[in-house]
Amino acid sequence: MIRVEGLTKVFRRPRTFSGPFGALRTLVTRQHEETTAVDDVTFEIDEGEVVGYLGPNGAGKSTTIKILTGILTPTSGTVEVNGLVPWRDRSANARNVGVVFGQRSQLWWDLPLIESLRLVGALYDVPAPRFETSLKKLRDLLGLDGFLDTPVRQLSLGQRMRGDLAAAVLYEPPLLYLDEPTVGLDVLAKEAVREFIMETNRIGRTTVILTTHDLADVEALCKRIVLIDQGRVLFDGAIDALVDQPRRLVVLLDAEPEEVRGVSRDLEGRYVFEIRDDLPGLIASIAAEHTIRDMSIEEPALESVIKGIYTR
Repeated sequence: MIRVEGLTKVFRRPRTFSGPFGALRTLVTRQHEETTAVDDVTFEIDEGEVVGYLGPNGAGKSTTIKILTGILTPTSGTVEVNGLVPWRDRSANARNVGVVFGQRSQLWWDLPLIESLRLVGALYDVPAPRFETSLKKLRDLLGLDGFLDTPVRQLSLGQRMRGDLAAAVLYEPPLLYLDEPTVGLDVLAKEAVREFIMETNRIGRTTVILTTHDLADVEALCKRIVLIDQGRVLFDGAIDALVDQPRRLVVLLDAEPEEVRGVSRDLEGRYVFEIRDDLPGLIASIAAEHTIRDMSIEEPALESVIKGIYTR
């Protein structure tokens, strides 16, 4: 589906000068500064995968997506998306991909949502029977009926996001790029968007690339993640392989600190035990020596693991 090998993108811009006549010097200078946004990135994504493409701000995520969609031409490297080179076959590539940007809308601001969707159908030459079938499915999956006739400018953020998702998949593209699809949404709206993405992937085997800073989206949707920082891939693999830390048993004991040796405590004074194999045996051994007032099990947090990678 997607093959990226040795992808590099270098932005070159004139050097800027400050001080007297700085603007003039900037205008006429032949000196340039170079910034490497993507540096020798290589990965492959198969049909039907849902992959989280993650990184801090400025890591190179958006540049990669823009190259995959054909908006930018790379400095070097090879890219194939569904058998096409995106920047050479832009029209054909555009018909194969759907794109949703959480902070930008592809809908027509002053038109009712239904008219925006009809325009998308016309732009992508969707036959009338197929349009009606797709629209009915999207109305059911995304709950569009309550605001189909409302102008886009009057929609709430959650409603607009559902409209953008409908527009992105109306023509049934095999590949979907999602850039911060749940940014700013409330809990219920986020859950609706996640369920739609999962259902779209399940029904149509749609391949999804998700860029987000909300790791709850990643944990809910993705089995594989690609971590990128400063333009380079730091990790590419299953989430389970990344989060290989043991679970933790957190207990509140009726005991003085000196009575429980060799065990770490959190900020609330609770004792933290690593769970290796025998959880009942661990609890029994603690209960044999101390009175347990409260107890909980903590799963390893993806957010803390990724934060540690970026920090290092």
